Amino acid sequence: MSYLDQHLMPGEQIVYRARLHWIVYRWAIAWAFVALLSIPAGKDSPGVVAFFFLVAAVLAFAAFLGRRSSEFGVTNKRVIIKVGVLQTKSLETLLAKVEGIGVEQPIFGRLLGYGSIVVNGTGGTKEPFKRIEAPFEFRRHVQEQIAASALGVAAAR
Repeated sequence: MSYLDQHLMPGEQIVYRARLHWIVYRWAIAWAFVALLSIPAGKDSPGVVAFFFLVAAVLAFAAFLGRRSSEFGVTNKRVIIKVGVLQTKSLETLLAKVEGIGVEQPIFGRLLGYGSIVVNGTGGTKEPFKRIEAPFEFRRHVQEQIAASALGVAAAR
Protein backbone atom coordinates (compact mmCIF):
# COMPACT_ATOMS: atom_id res chain seq x y z
CA MET A 1 0.00 0.00 0.00
CA SER A 2 1.35 3.42 -0.95
CA TYR A 3 2.15 6.28 1.42
CA LEU A 4 -0.76 8.27 -0.01
CA ASP A 5 -3.25 5.46 0.56
CA GLN A 6 -1.99 4.83 4.11
CA HIS A 7 -2.30 8.45 5.20
CA LEU A 8 -5.80 9.36 4.04
CA MET A 9 -8.17 10.96 6.52
CA PRO A 10 -11.76 9.72 6.86
CA GLY A 11 -13.77 10.83 3.83
CA GLU A 12 -10.66 11.82 1.89
CA GLN A 13 -10.20 10.66 -1.70
CA ILE A 14 -7.20 10.90 -4.01
CA VAL A 15 -8.12 12.88 -7.13
CA TYR A 16 -4.69 13.04 -8.79
CA ARG A 17 -1.36 11.23 -8.50
CA ALA A 18 1.94 12.30 -10.00
CA ARG A 19 5.43 10.86 -9.92
CA LEU A 20 8.98 11.75 -10.74
CA HIS A 21 9.75 12.09 -14.43
CA TRP A 22 11.97 9.54 -16.19
CA ILE A 23 14.62 12.27 -16.42
CA VAL A 24 15.84 11.05 -13.01
CA TYR A 25 17.63 8.34 -15.03
CA ARG A 26 19.69 10.93 -16.96
CA TRP A 27 23.02 10.22 -15.23
CA ALA A 28 22.60 6.46 -15.56
CA ILE A 29 21.85 6.90 -19.26
CA ALA A 30 24.89 9.15 -19.68
CA TRP A 31 27.22 6.64 -18.00
CA ALA A 32 25.77 3.77 -20.04
CA PHE A 33 26.34 5.81 -23.19
CA VAL A 34 29.97 6.43 -22.18
CA ALA A 35 30.35 2.70 -21.51
CA LEU A 36 29.00 1.86 -24.96
CA LEU A 37 31.33 4.37 -26.59
CA SER A 38 34.30 2.95 -24.71
CA ILE A 39 33.75 -0.64 -25.89
CA PRO A 40 35.88 -0.33 -29.06
CA ALA A 41 38.70 1.39 -27.16
CA GLY A 42 38.33 -0.91 -24.18
CA LYS A 43 39.30 -4.16 -25.90
CA ASP A 44 42.71 -3.89 -24.23
CA SER A 45 41.24 -2.88 -20.86
CA PRO A 46 37.78 -4.45 -20.35
CA GLY A 47 37.85 -3.40 -16.69
CA VAL A 48 37.29 0.22 -17.66
CA VAL A 49 34.21 -0.67 -19.70
CA ALA A 50 32.92 -2.86 -16.87
CA PHE A 51 33.46 0.03 -14.44
CA PHE A 52 31.41 2.40 -16.61
CA PHE A 53 28.58 -0.14 -16.84
CA LEU A 54 28.72 -0.77 -13.09
CA VAL A 55 28.44 2.96 -12.36
CA ALA A 56 25.50 3.19 -14.81
CA ALA A 57 23.79 0.24 -13.10
CA VAL A 58 24.23 1.72 -9.61
CA LEU A 59 22.91 5.09 -10.76
CA ALA A 60 19.95 3.45 -12.52
CA PHE A 61 19.10 1.46 -9.40
CA ALA A 62 19.27 4.58 -7.20
CA ALA A 63 17.04 6.49 -9.65
CA PHE A 64 14.61 3.56 -9.75
CA LEU A 65 14.34 3.51 -5.96
CA GLY A 66 13.90 7.26 -5.81
CA ARG A 67 11.21 7.20 -8.46
CA ARG A 68 9.34 4.30 -6.88
CA SER A 69 9.41 5.81 -3.40
CA SER A 70 8.32 9.33 -4.35
CA GLU A 71 4.63 10.10 -4.33
CA PHE A 72 2.77 13.28 -5.17
CA GLY A 73 -0.96 13.44 -4.61
CA VAL A 74 -3.88 15.80 -4.53
CA THR A 75 -6.91 14.80 -2.50
CA ASN A 76 -10.22 16.49 -1.92
CA LYS A 77 -8.75 17.86 1.35
CA ARG A 78 -4.94 18.08 1.09
CA VAL A 79 -1.79 18.12 -0.97
CA ILE A 80 0.36 15.13 0.05
CA ILE A 81 3.95 14.74 -1.10
CA LYS A 82 6.58 12.22 -0.01
CA VAL A 83 10.04 11.79 -1.50
CA GLY A 84 13.02 9.66 -0.54
CA VAL A 85 13.85 6.13 0.55
CA LEU A 86 16.26 6.18 3.47
CA GLN A 87 15.99 9.89 4.14
CA THR A 88 12.45 11.02 3.48
CA LYS A 89 10.82 14.41 3.12
CA SER A 90 7.07 14.73 3.31
CA LEU A 91 4.56 17.53 3.03
CA GLU A 92 0.90 17.29 3.95
CA THR A 93 -0.87 20.61 3.58
CA LEU A 94 -4.58 21.24 3.89
CA LEU A 95 -6.01 22.87 0.77
CA ALA A 96 -7.17 25.80 2.89
CA LYS A 97 -3.53 26.43 3.88
CA VAL A 98 -2.17 26.44 0.32
CA GLU A 99 -1.64 29.99 -0.90
CA GLY A 100 -0.24 28.95 -4.26
CA ILE A 101 1.57 26.35 -6.32
CA GLY A 102 4.46 27.65 -8.39
CA VAL A 103 5.89 25.80 -11.37
CA GLU A 104 9.46 26.15 -12.56
CA GLN A 105 10.44 24.56 -15.85
CA PRO A 106 13.84 24.68 -17.51
CA ILE A 107 14.03 24.50 -21.31
CA PHE A 108 14.55 20.73 -21.34
CA GLY A 109 11.77 20.37 -18.79
CA ARG A 110 9.41 22.18 -21.10
CA LEU A 111 10.43 19.97 -24.02
CA LEU A 112 10.27 16.71 -22.05
CA GLY A 113 7.35 17.46 -19.74
CA TYR A 114 8.88 17.84 -16.29
CA GLY A 115 9.54 20.62 -13.84
CA SER A 116 9.59 21.65 -10.21
CA ILE A 117 6.60 22.60 -8.13
CA VAL A 118 6.86 24.97 -5.20
CA VAL A 119 4.06 24.68 -2.65
CA ASN A 120 3.49 28.02 -0.93
CA GLY A 121 1.71 27.61 2.37
CA THR A 122 0.34 30.13 4.79
CA GLY A 123 3.00 31.66 6.97
CA GLY A 124 5.45 32.00 4.11
CA THR A 125 6.53 28.36 3.86
CA LYS A 126 7.85 27.36 0.44
CA GLU A 127 8.54 23.71 -0.33
CA PRO A 128 10.17 22.91 -3.71
CA PHE A 129 9.91 19.45 -5.30
CA LYS A 130 12.00 18.82 -8.41
CA ARG A 131 11.65 16.79 -11.61
CA ILE A 132 7.94 16.01 -11.37
CA GLU A 133 6.21 14.89 -14.53
CA ALA A 134 3.43 17.16 -15.79
CA PRO A 135 3.84 19.88 -13.12
CA PHE A 136 1.18 22.13 -14.67
CA GLU A 137 -1.31 19.25 -14.47
CA PHE A 138 -0.49 18.83 -10.77
CA ARG A 139 -1.02 22.55 -10.20
CA ARG A 140 -4.31 22.49 -12.10
CA HIS A 141 -5.66 19.69 -9.90
CA VAL A 142 -4.64 21.53 -6.73
CA GLN A 143 -6.37 24.69 -7.97
CA GLU A 144 -9.51 22.74 -8.93
CA GLN A 145 -9.71 21.16 -5.48
CA ILE A 146 -9.19 24.50 -3.76
CA ALA A 147 -11.99 26.00 -5.86
CA ALA A 148 -14.26 23.01 -5.21
CA SER A 149 -13.68 23.19 -1.44
CA ALA A 150 -14.34 26.96 -1.50
CA LEU A 151 -17.62 26.34 -3.33
CA GLY A 152 -18.53 23.67 -0.79
CA VAL A 153 -17.92 26.07 2.09
CA ALA A 154 -19.92 28.80 0.38
CA ALA A 155 -22.79 26.38 -0.32
CA ALA A 156 -22.83 25.26 3.31
CA ARG A 157 -23.40 28.82 4.51
